[in-house]
Amino acid sequence: MSYVIGAACIDVLDRSCVEVCPVDCIYVGERKSYINAAACIDCGACEVECPVSAIVVDRVARRDETLNAHLEDSLLFFAQPLPGRALPLGDPGGARKIGEVGADTALVAGHPAP
Repeated sequence: MSYVIGAACIDVLDRSCVEVCPVDCIYVGERKSYINAAACIDCGACEVECPVSAIVVDRVARRDETLNAHLEDSLLFFAQPLPGRALPLGDPGGARKIGEVGADTALVAGHPAP
């Protein structure tokens, strides 16, 4: 089990979830943040901290078509090369090690701007 950040986070990037994550598994893209499911310890600290209720547990996301799309998209954020990068992000061992990524998946990049 892990958590996923949905569409409500796009263009918000409050980062309060990043601050409370005890394992540094929330990575900041250009328009949205992404949780590395391989590093998430399922503590739920991010979920209660999110000011726009964009974070949900993956078992809930799987039952909702839109959230499930973001769950699958979050996996792609780490598994496929992002725009401007030759290699996938993979599991770099913590978001602070690499800083803000500055790129998003096609799903998020193609989301209409507010």
